[in-house]
Amino acid sequence: MLPMFSASDDPGPSFAALVSRAGLQPPVPQSTPGHNLEITHGTTVVAVRYADGVVMAGDRRATSGNLISHRDMEKVYPADRHSGVAIAGAAGPAMEMVRLFQLQLEHYEKVEGQALSLEGKANQLSMMVRGHLPMAMQGLVVVPLFAGFDLRRGQGRLFQYDVTGGRYEETNYAATGSGSLFAATVIKLGYRPNLSADDAVDLVLSALYQAADEDSATGGPDPIRGIYPIVATISSAGFDRRSDESIAARFDALLQRMSTERGGSAQTAGLSTGPTTSTGANGAQS
Repeated sequence: MLPMFSASDDPGPSFAALVSRAGLQPPVPQSTPGHNLEITHGTTVVAVRYADGVVMAGDRRATSGNLISHRDMEKVYPADRHSGVAIAGAAGPAMEMVRLFQLQLEHYEKVEGQALSLEGKANQLSMMVRGHLPMAMQGLVVVPLFAGFDLRRGQGRLFQYDVTGGRYEETNYAATGSGSLFAATVIKLGYRPNLSADDAVDLVLSALYQAADEDSATGGPDPIRGIYPIVATISSAGFDRRSDESIAARFDALLQRMSTERGGSAQTAGLSTGPTTSTGANGAQS
């Protein structure tokens, strides 16, 4: 049975406020002395702007301490038709936050008759992250990335968050998670303005590959199990997840190119393996 509210107590189009008013907020888990909660964590996700929108990608590994708990976790989700969210941190709360965020956007659109602006969506996710702070203080940290195609501006935009809900719009790319330092370095070296969609996909795949090579919590491609990073493009046409078959083919081409350019094994290839191979300003390979 749906809860009823008076006009003065109506939560309006906010689904999160509706859940809170109905007393359906999940309890904060408490750890007991001498017992540590086994928490599953998602790791590395990235987002890169290209000429027609944004590419979002994430590896598939989830870890519990030093153990691999899941090899094929989903970390990149559509938020609505023209936006997506990628998660890193405590897996359970992160997936719950994504589902609530999706419901919030759908609820707003049904109540108001139009979709929330991209800026409004980013602000809504910021409030959810800030509301999660009590759980984050107990170790259940969730730090998402949000990106979408702004129909009003006609361009892709991406946003990064901190654990307190701080929202920061990034100009070209963003990364979060345990391997974000390595992934961001690869993207920084290989990024150029107005990338094509395919070049942007190659760049994020290269970033995740190198992050997996340096960070044990980030999973690399697994051809034996058929597990590859999740990659999605968001443009004026909407959210489009690339097929595993297309990502596998791009990874094969990437590894061959890395091996050829470095004259040896792809495992020893350098960082700059995006759309182009370049040298740094001092002539050193980058």
